[in-house]
Amino acid sequence: MDPEPPDFLSAAGDVFASFDRQDSGNISFGVAIEDNRYFVKTAGPPRSPGLPLRHTDRVALLANAERLARSVPHPAMTVFEGSLPSAWGPMLIYRWADGEHLHARRECRNDPDTAWQRFLRLPPVERTAVVARIIDLHVALSGCGWVTGDFYDGCLLYDFARRTLRVFDLDSYRLGPYPNTMGRMFGSTRFMAPEEFEKGRTIDERTTVFAMGRTIAILLHDVPGLERVTAVAGADDPDARYATVAELEKAFRATTKRLFASN
Repeated sequence: MDPEPPDFLSAAGDVFASFDRQDSGNISFGVAIEDNRYFVKTAGPPRSPGLPLRHTDRVALLANAERLARSVPHPAMTVFEGSLPSAWGPMLIYRWADGEHLHARRECRNDPDTAWQRFLRLPPVERTAVVARIIDLHVALSGCGWVTGDFYDGCLLYDFARRTLRVFDLDSYRLGPYPNTMGRMFGSTRFMAPEEFEKGRTIDERTTVFAMGRTIAILLHDVPGLERVTAVAGADDPDARYATVAELEKAFRATTKRLFASN
């Protein structure tokens, strides 16, 4: 019989953190084994009550996350080490990444002490490097057919001491294009394209372009000169957007190079 994750992980090492209040129902752990630390993500117990997703759905998303991690080992992503079976489904094992979660709930978003507001106070050139890293990751993902799903600032982990970013929790990305069968899809409205709200619409690379356009607009909201890039990337009509993330990246790099060269 497959082990219960808490028992297995406690026997394997020191469980120094538990993340058990996620809206998704997933339960994750920080585990130290000898000199190494890991982040272990699970689908939570099969009979968890009152959750928006069934346990089988959460297991399927974890399997999807493993496929993505194995297909695109990009340096911006948390490092995937493998998976193990358990009584809760697969345990996905990632190398631990130091940093602070950038997402702040709406009611706390303007609190100057949050990681989000501290990040927004960083010099524009440093934040631009972070955005460029996020876009470069999505060029790689799009090159392998992956389309964004539920991407927002909650997917970003920033290490203020080392000035490094890690992107995680891409479980809802899918190989595309594919039709919107839900209507209002999962995600933050600040980052979602119009087609993610309408059943029957096509979700494809241009949807990822929209999410990246919103990422530029939100993380670099105070940098003048990016309006043309964000307007094209964030057009309501998918046909009016950059056709690929690579095209967006080219326009973004050319624009920021010109902006910062003039300062």
